[in-house]
Amino acid sequence: MRTTRSLLVILLGSILTLAPVVPAGAQTSGAPVRIGGTIALTGPLGPTGLLHKIAGEIMVKQINKRGGFLGRPIEWVLLDDQSKPDVTRTLYERLITVDKVDLLIGPYGTGAILAAMGVAQRYNKILPHHTFGIPKLAKYPMHFPASPFGHEPDKTLPSKLFDALESTGKPPKSFAIVTSKFPSIHFLSVGAREVARARGLKEVLYLEYEFGARDFAPMAARVKEADPDFLWMGSLGIDGNLMLDALQTIGYKLRGQFHLFPAPGPLLRAPGSAYSFSYTNFEAHPPLLTNKDAEVLSKLFEERATKAGLPYTLVETQTAASFTAWQLLEASVNATKSLDDKKLAAWLKANQVDTIFGKLDFAGPNNYGQEKIRIKQIQGGRWVIVWPRDVAAPGANVVYPSP
Repeated sequence: MRTTRSLLVILLGSILTLAPVVPAGAQTSGAPVRIGGTIALTGPLGPTGLLHKIAGEIMVKQINKRGGFLGRPIEWVLLDDQSKPDVTRTLYERLITVDKVDLLIGPYGTGAILAAMGVAQRYNKILPHHTFGIPKLAKYPMHFPASPFGHEPDKTLPSKLFDALESTGKPPKSFAIVTSKFPSIHFLSVGAREVARARGLKEVLYLEYEFGARDFAPMAARVKEADPDFLWMGSLGIDGNLMLDALQTIGYKLRGQFHLFPAPGPLLRAPGSAYSFSYTNFEAHPPLLTNKDAEVLSKLFEERATKAGLPYTLVETQTAASFTAWQLLEASVNATKSLDDKKLAAWLKANQVDTIFGKLDFAGPNNYGQEKIRIKQIQGGRWVIVWPRDVAAPGANVVYPSP
């Protein structure tokens, strides 16, 4: 059990507060509106958390250019939750009771979001957030998911993947699943297992590993022995890279592979990752660049990501989710002309919001509206959407098995 002293050390070491970003000439005045939240800047989720941090910094600057909230500049009080839900819970308590922030914005990762949601519910605070992957657990009426998963992604996501594979006319006959026990990853991977079985695919391997695992050699050996037509990798961050490194070491090449929530840049460049599939809601190519927000934010992110030396500088689903969470907050404040949490939540529940994803609504169960799940694939040195066809990148087709 942590002592008070050690807990204070954790809290102080976790704080990464951003100064108010108020560009010259912006029509803002008065005390800043302080918006508190956490992101995993360290720990297993850190590589992807950095994308959310950059996206948030861009949005703070853009909102302040437009006059902030109610004519006041906004300030993002950002803390590092270290990829740990227990730390996340403590930090959101601090943001509300010690830092006295005006509004909250959620963290990245289902475990962290669930922890933050419990705190938000205790204090009746609105919580827009990024990537909560288990909609049935999101019971709090004042939470608002930025990622348009829909209410049953455990069915919808794998169904779209297998639809894409079947469109090639030579779908896989056998499959293996290797999945993290991270809550949303496990939930979606179990769903994929059920969907694959229902479609008549033969299961040749099912393995689970602990969140934060780094030794994938034993699992890679099991995959090679099972020799599946297709591997569903229930991965998060660099897990997929570690699996591919282990497979390369033993000289095994996958015929088809899917990585659930990878760090996009590292996986793109990993040996053996060619033609990998993944989940997405957004990629920075037509036809998804037709709305002005998507075009502007994609350009701004590419500039910042290039300057920061990120391995993948294009907006994809993680970054777009962060942009959207801020768009939800801005739209509700502007519409209600209020910072009252209950008024903001009531407005979001009753209205559609224009976002980088397009129009989002929260009329469905647990505030999950229409789903916009897409399947992307590595082609031509970048990630491109290949399914459904109506949102596929120009000229992109599903490629399976890997050449």
